[in-house]
Amino acid sequence: MTLYTLDEIRARTYKPKDAWWTVLLVDPLAARLVRLVAPFRSVTPNRLTVLAFVVGVGSALCFWRASYPWLLAGALLFHLSFVLDCMDGKIARLRDESSPFGSWLDYVLDRLRVLACTVALFGGQYQATHDFAYVWLAGLVIFLDMFRYLNALQMGKVRAEIGLPEPDAAVDAPAGATVAPSWWKYRNLLVGRRIRPHLFSGIEFMMFVFIVGPLVHQIVAVTLLSALLMGAFELLLIYRLYRFTQAHRPSLSPL
Repeated sequence: MTLYTLDEIRARTYKPKDAWWTVLLVDPLAARLVRLVAPFRSVTPNRLTVLAFVVGVGSALCFWRASYPWLLAGALLFHLSFVLDCMDGKIARLRDESSPFGSWLDYVLDRLRVLACTVALFGGQYQATHDFAYVWLAGLVIFLDMFRYLNALQMGKVRAEIGLPEPDAAVDAPAGATVAPSWWKYRNLLVGRRIRPHLFSGIEFMMFVFIVGPLVHQIVAVTLLSALLMGAFELLLIYRLYRFTQAHRPSLSPL
């Protein structure tokens, strides 16, 4: 039985950059839970992935009940589900057990969990209030979740093609940078704390919709604000990519 220290777990499993929600509210708990379960070989990354999905389904069942006590329970279970979902990757990196199938399983069950919780949260509120706005909000959440994943995948391909890196360490502005030096100071300040400059990513979007909104019992307002913030940050990323491609157009291969 191999025992790991917290320092080993942090060094070998923490990502160089991550969402601020993960860095501040998930990693400290997940690292300690990983320390407890990592010595047991029966605790595998894929089993943790499945467990995270099962807990996520439990969250959805709570959301469907619609009343505030059930919303509170659903929010807590959703956060626990996300902690478990982070643990599977940490266990995989810690024990060198990453696999293509594990990546596929994690991706698919993540999307199914979000879909189940979206239908349950907004469907439950619609049944309780008969306010059709909840149906529109459900569609908005599903669309934005799909868009941010597709956008991230495609932007990753484009960055690789044109040589636009996303360094994990604090660096000076690269040659040809089209953003102000103040941006790089801000970026380096966050990256030095492992926080991605993209402050409202898909992770924060999901956490606000499924945790903050139910906790404060302001599902409509929090969902709309979260959608606006994530949309703004996604547009900022697209704009920065556009500016870079325009500045380096001569070096790109013609279509």
